[in-house]
Amino acid sequence: MVALRSVAPCGLVLLSLWLCIQAVPISMDKSKEEPVREDLEPPQSAETGLHYDRYLREVIEFLEKDPHFKEKLKNANMDDIKQGKLSKELDFVHHNFRTKLDELKREEMGRLRMLIRAKQDLQGGNGRTVDHQALLKQFEHLNQRNPHTFEVEDLERLIQSATKDLENYDKSRHDEFKQYEMLKAHERKERLNNMTAEERVAEERRYEEMRKKHAEHPKVNHPGSADQLKEVWQESDGLDPDNFEPKTFFKIHDSNGDGFLDESELEALFVKELEKVYTPGNEEDDMFEMQEERLRMREHVMNEVDTDKDRLVSLSEFMASTQKEEFLEKDEWETLDQKPTYTEEEMREFEQRLVNEENDIFKKSEELSKQREELERKQKELNDQKIGLQQAVEEIERIKATAKEPAAAGEAAPAVPVVPGSDGSPPPGLQQSAAPVPGRS
Repeated sequence: MVALRSVAPCGLVLLSLWLCIQAVPISMDKSKEEPVREDLEPPQSAETGLHYDRYLREVIEFLEKDPHFKEKLKNANMDDIKQGKLSKELDFVHHNFRTKLDELKREEMGRLRMLIRAKQDLQGGNGRTVDHQALLKQFEHLNQRNPHTFEVEDLERLIQSATKDLENYDKSRHDEFKQYEMLKAHERKERLNNMTAEERVAEERRYEEMRKKHAEHPKVNHPGSADQLKEVWQESDGLDPDNFEPKTFFKIHDSNGDGFLDESELEALFVKELEKVYTPGNEEDDMFEMQEERLRMREHVMNEVDTDKDRLVSLSEFMASTQKEEFLEKDEWETLDQKPTYTEEEMREFEQRLVNEENDIFKKSEELSKQREELERKQKELNDQKIGLQQAVEEIERIKATAKEPAAAGEAAPAVPVVPGSDGSPPPGLQQSAAPVPGRS
């Protein structure tokens, strides 16, 4: 689980209540009425897991630098934030910060458009139908009809989307873990099926030994109980458990001093309990499982203590929880290895889905194989045509060359001068004079 922290005291309410993320502490000179224009750097904070996380954090960062908005934020409650009352204060934010917010929105619009184009290309290239509604949901946290300026509606949309998405975030984490566990069980079953009988027996024995080794750990105290908090008080804080003081404990672990325990500060209290069960590097200890256990512990405490459901534990809520019977809970916390993550029906559905996906992949592979064969066949035809064409050209050239030879042989040879007597015969004139002339003796 990503550790999330809150911002400076004036900004904590908004940041933790509707976003549960951190921002860089801000130091403001309250003697100056006009904010000084400065180069504002992106906040260096942990991610919320939302796809618009960076945009969300940067908007908060810059809004909190405005003195007027910061003061309104300090006095706002959760209902005011959810109902959009705080958003209307955007009209009074200084021009410098409004200009920066406009730039952030334009950058976010460009990022989303590029992301959607990439998704469309990817889905289209895989032969999948493009889910346009799902793509449009990427824009729910801002007003896409006005892509140029950051307005009140943009802040309202951002608050509403972040509130809704963060409320669903834990559920998606649980679903992700369940899928992980079912896949792990399925792969183990497949490995066993591919083993010999002897190998299978040895693997089953090894698995059972690992399972027992993982289950052998000290008692895990109920999160938020007196025993659990006193253990932190003693081992982490170095104080006498017999002198446990809830108010002092709260202040010690309110690490940013804002008067609330946020989710990350609560999760830090469970480290000792988790270390009893999970050791990095141990084959029998699954670190992904540890993250799920941490999430379960935090949710348990929030359900018990966070009475106004603002995802924060105030001092009054914490003190009230120490007066409840549940605070004295002595039973051991039921860890994940003691509680099934999924039902047999869910496992059957999961495996059927894997079979369907495998069949789809096989069909797609066959189609691609046929397409490849067809392309190879067409390529061969083209190569044969190319060879035939080359041979035809060569034949034509040969015929042309052959036709030139007889034509050259039929032409008159040029006259060659003959020197009289050179061949031993008398000159032509002498040959005539020597011939008998009729009528003469």
